[in-house]
Amino acid sequence: MQKVINVLAVFSFLVSGATLYGAFYLYKNADSMIESATEKAVKEISEALPNIVGEMLPDVPEISPVTGGAIPPTGGASLPF
Repeated sequence: MQKVINVLAVFSFLVSGATLYGAFYLYKNADSMIESATEKAVKEISEALPNIVGEMLPDVPEISPVTGGAIPPTGGASLPF
């Protein structure tokens, strides 16, 4: 029974040590990990954004090269002054 308890104690020590090492690793490398994730996100968004915007824009209609006058002619009505 004592051997089982000793094995469990050693296992518990190893788990605690691995947890502390993981926390220390994240603490030391958090800035570089965040920077890397930010660069990847910006790259993916900048590649996808032109396609998304291009799909959302409507087709531009053709404009006639010939247009009418600036003020359409009126039939006899005039301004009161």
